Amino acid sequence: MNKQSVAGHLACFLAYAIFGFNIIVCKDLTAGGLISPLAIFCLRSVGAGALFWIISLFAPKEKVEKKDYLRIFAASMLGFFVCQVTFLVGIPHITPMDCSVLSAISPIYTMIIAAIVLKEPITWQKAVGVIVSFSGIIYLIVSRTPADGAAETSLFGILMIVLNSLSFSLYLGIFKPLIGKYSVVTFMKWIFLFAFVVSVPFSAKELVTLQWNAIPAVQLAELAYLILCATFITYFLIPVGQKRIRPTLVSMYSYVQPIIAIVISISAGIEMLTWQKVLAAIMVFGGVVVVSYSKSRVE
Repeated sequence: MNKQSVAGHLACFLAYAIFGFNIIVCKDLTAGGLISPLAIFCLRSVGAGALFWIISLFAPKEKVEKKDYLRIFAASMLGFFVCQVTFLVGIPHITPMDCSVLSAISPIYTMIIAAIVLKEPITWQKAVGVIVSFSGIIYLIVSRTPADGAAETSLFGILMIVLNSLSFSLYLGIFKPLIGKYSVVTFMKWIFLFAFVVSVPFSAKELVTLQWNAIPAVQLAELAYLILCATFITYFLIPVGQKRIRPTLVSMYSYVQPIIAIVISISAGIEMLTWQKVLAAIMVFGGVVVVSYSKSRVE
C-alpha cells in the first residue's frame, strides 16, 4: 500500500468517525425544535462554504469549465442538499442506534449503482447479501416495541435515513470523475455555494427572526461541531479519499459510522441494546459483508 492509498484510507476513516459522533450531536440538536432542519442546513452551507472560499483565496487558482457548473450543481443537490436535509428531517424521528444500522447499508447501494451504471454483474453472493441486509431493515421496523425506543423510531424516520444513505451513495458513485477533476477546495466551494443559494428561500425568514439568545450553549456548541467538523472537515476528507481509493472501499468505511454511534449511544445511556436490535444489526452488517467480499473478489 503506497502513501497515497494510506492517505485515502485515513481520510475516509476520520470522516466516517466524525459522522458517527454527528448522529448523536444532531439527535440532540434537533430535539428541542428551536432551529428547523432547513435553517440548520443553511447554516451548514454558509459556514462550511465560507471556509472553503477563504481557503481558495490562498490556494492555486483553478478555473472550472463552463460545462461542469451544471454537473457540480447536480452533485451539490444530491450529495449535500438531499442527503443532509433528509438526515436532519429524519433524525428527530429515529433513535441513534437505528439510524446507525440503516446508515451501514451504503455499500449495498454502491453495488446496485455499479450494476446499473458500470454494468458490473450481480453474482448470487451479492443477491443473497442484499436480501439479508434488507431483511434486517424490515425486521428492525416490525420488531419495534415501546420498551426499546419504538416511540422514537417511526416509519417516516426510517424512510428519511434510507434516502439519506442512498443519495450519498449515488453521489459517491456518479460524480467520482467530476470530483477527481478538480481540487477539493475548488469543488467544495461551489458545492456549498449552490447548496446555500437553494436553501436561502426556505430558511432566510427563520434565521433573521431567530432568538439566538434563547438557544442553550450546549446546542450552540453542537451547531459549531456540525458546521466545522461534520461538514467542513468531512467534506474535505471524503474527496481526498475518493481521489486515492476505489468507491467500493470508500463506502466500506461506512462501517465506522454506526460502530462509533452505537458505542456512544449505549455508553451515554441514550438507549438500551436489545436482542431484537442486535439481530437486526447482524442481518444488516452480515449482508453488507457478503456483498463487499463478493465485490472484492470480482474486482
